[in-house]
Amino acid sequence: MAREKVYTICGMCSVRCPMVAEVENGEVVYIQGNPQAGGIKGSLCARGAAGIGLLSDDERPQYPMIRAGERGEGKWKRVSWDEAFQYVADKLTAIQEQHGKNSVLFSDRGGPFPDLHKAFMRAIGSVNYCNHDASCARNVQHGAKTTMGMGRKGLTYDLRNAKHVVCQTRNIFESINVAEVNNLMDAMDDGCKLTTIDIRAQVTASKSDNFFLIRPGTDYAFNLAVIHELIYNDLYDKRFVELHFKDFDVLKDFVKDYTPAFAAAECGVDAQAVRDLARQLAEAAPAVIWHPGWMTARYGDSVHLSRTAYIINALLGSIGAKGGLPFPNKPGDFGRKGLKALADLFPKPEGKRVDGCGWMEERKHFDAGPGLVSLAYDAIETGEPYPIKAYVCHRFDPLMAFPDPDHVSKMWNNLDLLVAVTFSWSDTAWYADVVLPMSTYLERESILLGKNGGKPHFQRRARAVQPRFDTKADWEIFGGITKAMGIDGLSFDSAEDLWNYQLQDTGVSIADFDANGMVFLTDKGKSRTVEELSFKTPSGKFEPVSGELEADGLPGLPPYKSPAAPPEGTFRITFGRCGVHTQGHTVNNPLLSEQMPENVLWMHTGAAAKLGLTTGDTAVITGGSHSGKIKTFVTDLIHPEAVFMIHGFGHTLPVESRAIGRGVADNKLMPKGIKNYDRSGGATSNQEHFVTVAKA
Repeated sequence: MAREKVYTICGMCSVRCPMVAEVENGEVVYIQGNPQAGGIKGSLCARGAAGIGLLSDDERPQYPMIRAGERGEGKWKRVSWDEAFQYVADKLTAIQEQHGKNSVLFSDRGGPFPDLHKAFMRAIGSVNYCNHDASCARNVQHGAKTTMGMGRKGLTYDLRNAKHVVCQTRNIFESINVAEVNNLMDAMDDGCKLTTIDIRAQVTASKSDNFFLIRPGTDYAFNLAVIHELIYNDLYDKRFVELHFKDFDVLKDFVKDYTPAFAAAECGVDAQAVRDLARQLAEAAPAVIWHPGWMTARYGDSVHLSRTAYIINALLGSIGAKGGLPFPNKPGDFGRKGLKALADLFPKPEGKRVDGCGWMEERKHFDAGPGLVSLAYDAIETGEPYPIKAYVCHRFDPLMAFPDPDHVSKMWNNLDLLVAVTFSWSDTAWYADVVLPMSTYLERESILLGKNGGKPHFQRRARAVQPRFDTKADWEIFGGITKAMGIDGLSFDSAEDLWNYQLQDTGVSIADFDANGMVFLTDKGKSRTVEELSFKTPSGKFEPVSGELEADGLPGLPPYKSPAAPPEGTFRITFGRCGVHTQGHTVNNPLLSEQMPENVLWMHTGAAAKLGLTTGDTAVITGGSHSGKIKTFVTDLIHPEAVFMIHGFGHTLPVESRAIGRGVADNKLMPKGIKNYDRSGGATSNQEHFVTVAKA
């Protein structure tokens, strides 16, 4: 039998790269990136290539389960899907009748498919939809909103045409978006420079023209010094500033004393190297991208790291520019309609968000769309401003993502229902009352997704093979719950019916996706001149001093405060990504666990020597009441105040034979860290904790 090509979308991380699965006799025998997708070039990262490992893995939830013992005890009753749907529906109905419609909380991993989840929450009448960004990129989102009046996805990254790229809290060659990596590599072949600013020399640093090894928590100081150099040496784009800046003179006066010499003393870098960087950026402008970050749930001022990144881009005229950060094109820019939203099936729920985003004092500036799930947990614990009694957690593991999982799980004690929708085991699923197993991405269809950018288009994830186990697609699961609640509208009979609903008025048919899984709405993109740019702030200008923050009682451009040095005998705990794993989601994957079975502890040579540690030794690391054993990696290429580990290890679940007991979970070393967050940005400050290290 000839191989069939099925165009689908990877599901091994939140990037969702377009891909192709080759199927023979009902089995997936080969996968690769979709060659028709710009920048993909037929390639996948290591995680994407391990999709077949996820499909073949027997150590994942295989059927619906309802808890039969205590929470977290691991005792389950297998049930049918009809029983599971009815159980969840009855619980949700009873909870909402007693405590109100908004007593249900939902959180997901974000990404391009949230329309389904928002529609589910609208269907049941709750305003409390959240994503995972409180532990990831919420500071970037609010950095964008408080400078430009729009979210971080209001700009794109033209890496292919860039002449200088700066990666700061963006480890682009390990936290991989395949198209971005390929585009940057092509640009570097054409002479693009790369600069990395980090507390350690990761893979991106190893490919860089400039590398700044800075003291942890001093990024804001570094960025202010670059702004000083650009302004006081007339290296900025005067036309852009004249057209679009508000309070430029205030910014100029503010950075007067934040010189490269100041940054040298504060960050531990060379002052002349900072000056040289500013000149290199000016020479490459406007084709410059100073990346505002991905995972910025780090320090108490990390939102201002992102804000100053946007300010630097604006000073260089990079915003809206080719090779910089262009505004994405949308279907309407070409006289086309976008996908019809599933959320439009239901009225907008009434009431205020439980996390206070958009209305509560000092939280009015927080994006009320996805909110901040970390703040919503307070309501579970206290019942204020009103109780949360049910929590649906979709493809997201808060007990791995947030600090101090024991503390977080205790905050959930007042829940009457915790539902995990997941394709793999997680600490959150293990602690849940109901586990609804989702089919892996090769076994399911998803709602169509729309992608804005140079050439806006739609993408389709088609089902490559039938599910191996008694699992369902996410649209089937949420449609099943709402149907059992007596709610019409979200229970589609087939994926085709779902897609046809979305494609209304677009001029696109399902058959149009058959050629390569994508449908472009234009053959040629559009660009905007600097005069055509506009911002959505109250002033209509780019605001380096945020009026929105000031209106919420917070400084619009705060003075820099030096981070606390680690107390004697301790280190600042830092963590990050690698090219092999997606946080804790993949460490039990049969293919990826072989590539990297455990994490190691990076330590500076001098600090390790004082403790008698060398590479390969076993150390005991302790934070709060938690300790763990971990092997060491000793190097000069990490700041001596810090230790570092890859996030996502230290699993304890008996159902994960490959991951159990391997490495250490960094988040367990951060006592009550969910209470420590950036007041201006909203994200948890996960790298404001200190640990001790000793030789085992």
